[in-house]
Amino acid sequence: MKQQFKKTEQKALEINLDENIYGTFAEIGAGQEVARNFFQVGAAVGTIAKTMSAYDKTYSDAIYGPEPSNRYVCENRVYTMLDHEWELMEERLGADDKRCFFVFADTVAAINYNKTHKGNGWMGMRFQLTPNGKYNELVIHVKMKDNSNRLQQEAIGVLGVNMIYACYYYNQDPEQFVKSLKDSLETRVEIDLIRLTGPDFDDVDHRLLALYLVKNGLTEVTMFDGTRSVHASEFLYKKSLMVVRGNFKPPTVVTLDVIKTSFEQFRNEADIEDKNAFIVSEITLDYLREFGWISDEDFIDRADMLCALGQTVVISNVNNHQSLINYLNDFKIQHLGIVIGVRELLDIINEKYYENQDGRLLVAFGELFTKKVKIYAYPALMRGSTELMTADNLPVPDGIKFLYKHLLDSRQVVKVDGYNEKLLHIFPSEVLKELHAGLHTWEEKLPSVIVQLIKEKGSFGYEEKNQQVPVNDH
Repeated sequence: MKQQFKKTEQKALEINLDENIYGTFAEIGAGQEVARNFFQVGAAVGTIAKTMSAYDKTYSDAIYGPEPSNRYVCENRVYTMLDHEWELMEERLGADDKRCFFVFADTVAAINYNKTHKGNGWMGMRFQLTPNGKYNELVIHVKMKDNSNRLQQEAIGVLGVNMIYACYYYNQDPEQFVKSLKDSLETRVEIDLIRLTGPDFDDVDHRLLALYLVKNGLTEVTMFDGTRSVHASEFLYKKSLMVVRGNFKPPTVVTLDVIKTSFEQFRNEADIEDKNAFIVSEITLDYLREFGWISDEDFIDRADMLCALGQTVVISNVNNHQSLINYLNDFKIQHLGIVIGVRELLDIINEKYYENQDGRLLVAFGELFTKKVKIYAYPALMRGSTELMTADNLPVPDGIKFLYKHLLDSRQVVKVDGYNEKLLHIFPSEVLKELHAGLHTWEEKLPSVIVQLIKEKGSFGYEEKNQQVPVNDH
């Protein structure tokens, strides 16, 4: 049965009445509403040791030190706040054999009067689950969707209560933990990063938490690397980015060639600084939902392999690239390159063409093919044929050939050069069939690090006992 969420007031009161939970609230900027929820429901004396706000930057610097980036709504600031307030709590309250301490901190900028700033924030929770135990940490990044300052502040108040409640009452169920963060909020906020770390969460995979955000509708896009979840604002702001979208089940030697040749071509563009160019690999829920449902194990297998290849991974719930482009626009990406296979490019063009024959054709194409975005089309062999399909000979419908030629001439669609044509006969689905059939041929079609990973972890249903030993004819 679907679990019914508890209302904000009920959660706050339940926490206040729990004699084991006690801590500090420190809120900067627009995030002044979290502690108020606990005061309003009553019995807050059993929960709140201190509340404080440093709205003025001078006061904030005096308490937490100057912010090196001069950006006060940032990842570093919320960690600095948690460090400072936790140290004060330990110093002033000392050891306690009965209570679990916590520090809640946030640094938030709500929508401004002129509505030129959309509203976002970093929110953190450092907490014990056992008295005198080592602390854990929950950190999230939130984007507020309401169109007024007051409503955004109220949403932050609700979200803060949800965070604290989840830490203490949903800590045994990671997916319920994530889902509960949007209780009573519906679509009012977007949480596009989550980190949950500490000794009580050593067995929680940060990549699964990222998946749960997208899968449960808390965001359309989130990112992680091999060690933790990452946020675009912290490493992509005003940079150039190439996105490689794929199935990655499994990443083959062709995948490596796509990444290497496309990114090299992207970095060599005249208007791109090599040191400011980044590449990420994108998995969509559509690829993960190939059998109608999403398997955590299948997702982790793919994530393991991309991380082993040194890739930062994007998980998205976007069928087309427009939503991803819109998401990245918030971070002022200077140049965006999207790498797709020519077959996928043809599918996109056909879809745009046949769904927009009501006079919106130019508008539909203009939304995807903008000046800051280039589509890099990686060639492919037609299945069962030696015919090579590239961006130059793509069989687009007759009614759109003039427009497609313009996209090629203006280099908004670019043919990937320098690829290894000898590899194009390799298809991931066929490699997977060879693996499941126990044929030894699958190994030569994958990077060695991926072969080793599959054997070590039994990825994608690999079983060593079912693998045939290659016969030496010599």
